[in-house]
Amino acid sequence: VFSMDGDVAPLKDICNLAEKYDAHVFIDECHATGFFGATGRGTIEHCDVHGRVAIINSTLGKALGGATGGYTTGYQEVVDILRQRSRPYLFSNTVAPSVVGASLKVFEMLQDGNAGLVDKVRANTHVFRNRLTEAGFELRGDYDHPIAPVMLGDARLAAEFAQEMLSRDIYVVGFSYPVVPMGLARIRTQMSAAHTMEDIDRATDAFIEVGKKLGVI
Repeated sequence: VFSMDGDVAPLKDICNLAEKYDAHVFIDECHATGFFGATGRGTIEHCDVHGRVAIINSTLGKALGGATGGYTTGYQEVVDILRQRSRPYLFSNTVAPSVVGASLKVFEMLQDGNAGLVDKVRANTHVFRNRLTEAGFELRGDYDHPIAPVMLGDARLAAEFAQEMLSRDIYVVGFSYPVVPMGLARIRTQMSAAHTMEDIDRATDAFIEVGKKLGVI
């Protein structure tokens, strides 16, 4: 998943090519682990490629609630090499026990089939995307992914839009060049299971009000 757009790589096609040419697939799941896919198992689950990805790199700092740390899974030989040669692993402080405990608990919840929070993130995402799209906004990214960038194009417009939203007590951030390509400035939003329908209604109402004021819709 690309963090700025919320779009998903064609992982099944990539795995097909890797198998055709005897290659190994490595993916970064930092914007998928714990909340994307039917039960929160990430892009591999979303694209139905279980057992076809050799190395997975991800974070404990987003949906797993740890705020710091990360992990790599893969073949035992790969893990052994990383333990001996990976500089970030060798020269970083260990992850705090509280972070490890919290992250293990989230993994346990996902393995036990507790997908209620995952379902809520997806439902919130659909409501947000549907309402803004129907209002006339252009949103990028996969329909199921909670990263939902609202495209504005102009950098100054994105900054002004974010300020107008803040004046309505909705905090959003405008992204523009060089963080994203020139001419593709946007408000990058992300849905959460903690958002209520009232929260989403309030946010979308503000988007529509500001969008009309600034001539976006």
